[in-house]
Amino acid sequence: MKTVTVDAIVDVVCPWCYLGKARLDRAIQSLSGDVEVVVQWRPFELDPTVPPEGVDNHAMLAEKMGSPIRRDEIHAQITALGEELGIKFDFAKIAIRPNTLDAHRLLLWAHTESIAMQNKVIDRLYRANFEEGRNIGDHGVLADIAAEAGMDRDMVARLLATDADRETVKTEIAHAQDIGVTGVPFFVFNSQYALSGAQPVEVMQNALQQLADA
Repeated sequence: MKTVTVDAIVDVVCPWCYLGKARLDRAIQSLSGDVEVVVQWRPFELDPTVPPEGVDNHAMLAEKMGSPIRRDEIHAQITALGEELGIKFDFAKIAIRPNTLDAHRLLLWAHTESIAMQNKVIDRLYRANFEEGRNIGDHGVLADIAAEAGMDRDMVARLLATDADRETVKTEIAHAQDIGVTGVPFFVFNSQYALSGAQPVEVMQNALQQLADA
């Protein structure tokens, strides 16, 4: 069995990261059976200045993108790309743009249980935010998502109420910035090769196959 490792640097409020994950999943599924791909999700914050209670998502994106019309055009484009991958983006439902530090803490704790658990949790975080309009900055929502993935809800709720691993996550984000990551998604293969952005499935598939064959 050949193994390829992928360190995927993402933020959970980034729709391109959700698309990137879905495309990576498709690429992995298309590989031959003798290749194992181990994906670990690493944190990044697109906007660390968002307060803990979050901000009005629609207003913030309209300002960031120049106008509500431009915001809606981009959302329509992303929604169409998502449909090709089975993602049902519902941007109208997303009332709150959360601070994502606590969601990244949850992903770190999921990773300590197993890589498989981290993958379950990140799937649920993306779905909760982009398809269900749940506030993934809310501690109760995060604890529920943890439980949905099979983690201990009470333990996660207790940890979220503390500062546990906040500095660990911030240090990892700083490391990503130190290696030159300015936008996400950003994929590092076998700690050697990088792809930036939500690349097409074929590009990811070729990268994985070439590394497996090397």
